[in-house]
Amino acid sequence: MPAKRSSGSIHRRYGKAAAKSVESAMHREKAGTLRSGKGGRGGKVTSRKQAIAIGLSEARKKGAKVPRKPSSSS
Repeated sequence: MPAKRSSGSIHRRYGKAAAKSVESAMHREKAGTLRSGKGGRGGKVTSRKQAIAIGLSEARKKGAKVPRKPSSSS
């Protein structure tokens, strides 16, 4: 019998809307219709990591629960 998880201590880092947005971006990448850059003027996205980043970026713009981008302080 599997152990029960306590629901109070575990938090979702990404919301369901963010997951949906990433899933959509992954499907578009597989279909070859996902493009990079502002307005999709860039090239075709071939990288899995880039597709996930685009999906998270779109989710962030829609106001979904997504952590802030790491600040580049170096």
